[in-house]
Amino acid sequence: MNRDQLQLLTKRLLAGQLPLDAFLTEATHGGVANLGDAQVDLDRHRRCGFPEVVFAEGKSVAAMEKIFEALLQHGADVLATRMAAEQADELLRKFPSGRYNAIGRTFRISRQSIHEGHEDGKGSNRGRVVIVTAGTSDLPVAEEARETALWTGAEVELIQDVGVAGPHRLTANLPLLQQADALIVVAGMEGALPSVVGGHVACPVIAVPTSIGYGASFGGIAALLGMLNSCASNVTVVNIDAGFKGGYVAGLIAKNVARERRNRPSQIGH
Repeated sequence: MNRDQLQLLTKRLLAGQLPLDAFLTEATHGGVANLGDAQVDLDRHRRCGFPEVVFAEGKSVAAMEKIFEALLQHGADVLATRMAAEQADELLRKFPSGRYNAIGRTFRISRQSIHEGHEDGKGSNRGRVVIVTAGTSDLPVAEEARETALWTGAEVELIQDVGVAGPHRLTANLPLLQQADALIVVAGMEGALPSVVGGHVACPVIAVPTSIGYGASFGGIAALLGMLNSCASNVTVVNIDAGFKGGYVAGLIAKNVARERRNRPSQIGH
């Protein structure tokens, strides 16, 4: 349990919102909130860089309410993926500061928006992630990646519909791509776009194959295999339709790059 989490726990104790026994249990065994039907990992931010993420499919709204409350009370921003609109409608009544992305099927609650009313913005101290889609049909996966990367704290740009059938569209956006700390390239069909992008940039390219395509694309397997066989050395690949995984890895890269960028001036002085 880090200092911020312990401070929030102590405030709940002093405010009478948490019994002493519960405070002692959470403070000494740190890291798990036993909610009965869920065991929420409260120590994941310290271990892995970001808090636990909720997979909404198959979960009841009541269960998610408890999970969200536990995360927020321990200082974590909430991200839930693969959430149905019906689930989101109910949760927004309980968490009016939440934001549901119907295309990406994600639900986010930011502690900053709760306390200060702030929206996502840009800042020089944040790592930069750029997401590229081959076609507009890839947008649901790209939106999941975008929302995930925003949740990690990265500055995020999305460029749509620049597939290899019209290479001039990619060329027009190269200056933006070349400023990124990490790129996410989302493509179905034959999955060629990440290789093309990788040959133009000096940063990691996270390829996300989608299940979009005709019969011989085999629900994204053709794109997955094409990306795995990329000859561009900076391309790595996540699973089919795994926008969350792409956004999470890009967010980690951006976070680490931003930290090094902030530390660089002090290092120069030594």
